[in-house]
Amino acid sequence: MNSLSTAILVFANSAKQDLANKHILRGEELFDVLTRSTLKKAKKTGLPVFHFSDEDQVGSSFGERFTNAIASVFNSGFSNIITIGNDTPHLKTHHLKHTAQQLAKGKTVIGPSIDGGFYLLGLQKSNFEASQFQNLPWQRLGLYHQISLWLHEDSSELIKLPVLQDLDNERDLHSILSFSSDLSSTLVLLITDILKTNRSLYYTNQNFSTLYPNSFPYNKGSPVASFI
Repeated sequence: MNSLSTAILVFANSAKQDLANKHILRGEELFDVLTRSTLKKAKKTGLPVFHFSDEDQVGSSFGERFTNAIASVFNSGFSNIITIGNDTPHLKTHHLKHTAQQLAKGKTVIGPSIDGGFYLLGLQKSNFEASQFQNLPWQRLGLYHQISLWLHEDSSELIKLPVLQDLDNERDLHSILSFSSDLSSTLVLLITDILKTNRSLYYTNQNFSTLYPNSFPYNKGSPVASFI
């Protein structure tokens, strides 16, 4: 495999921006750990790694920003690209290496997420058409189906990786933790601590509202408790 032909794009916002989009208690700390972990896994492949955070992205919509980031890497001279986010803790270096091997054989790769999206795309420059890619139904239901159809049309063969859980809200933390043997000890301890804190706050709010039922006249539910 020619490592210079394939690059990895980590398309992940700053922890502060992730927190604004995904309201998770202590989320800034969590997303910072996830980004550092993702970059470490990517660099272990030995492939060139590009990280596009919200400070580097160009465009008004998600689709436009994502498309521009991919085009930028291709324009740097690479013929293949593996693009991932920071929100799939069970993604491993071997998934990235396997994707690079398939790309070297002229194939295209997708890693489906449980929620109907995807956590990884392995694309070749020859089957990347920016305007079509940008107009896919980004951040909407049916994205995986639509992008799979598009990839089938534009590539010789589509390889599907195992379905993995991504992290969109606090409910997902429970699912991710149920497969903790595949996670780093740092991440397991952090998620466990976040869930314990949430439970404590939830029961505190429940007890307080029972004792003082008129104390929250304009609040129909704590932002923390709403994700439990």
